[in-house]
Amino acid sequence: MLEKTGFYSLKAEMPGNKTFDFADLQGKAVLVVNTASACGFTPQYKGLQALYDKYKDRDFTILGFPCNQFGGQEPLDDAGVAEFCTVNHGVTFPLMKKSEVNGDNTNEVYQFLKSQKSGILGLTRIKWNFEKFLIDKQGNVVNRWASTTTPQAIDEEIAKLVAA
Repeated sequence: MLEKTGFYSLKAEMPGNKTFDFADLQGKAVLVVNTASACGFTPQYKGLQALYDKYKDRDFTILGFPCNQFGGQEPLDDAGVAEFCTVNHGVTFPLMKKSEVNGDNTNEVYQFLKSQKSGILGLTRIKWNFEKFLIDKQGNVVNRWASTTTPQAIDEEIAKLVAA
């Protein structure tokens, strides 16, 4: 069912009982990342922020989805996540409410993303924190990267999308 609704029909919960409407993303390239504040990959926040700063004025955004499903590496509440990201990594891109990216309680955004682009060996589940999905300006999921792929390594692909 979700495959037919499209990326722009999605919504995500934000801290403070706000809703992020993906319809507002039409015409933008988007990088969606599941994040955690106590992970070996947490320093990627700085690289993600660098990408955001570089391309935010060229129809690009990043959406962070804090998640505690991998080794309990996001123990903070939403306010704590926001403070940690701002103070330690200078994050200014939108962070959603902490949610699940695997299992019965997977948020609708990750249900959609995983249905559109499987990971290694065709598996759909998110393997760890800081997996990344890139969506083009038409709402198509064009790539998915494992946690080990740094934000800098995908800069060139983002540059192509924002130039299109």
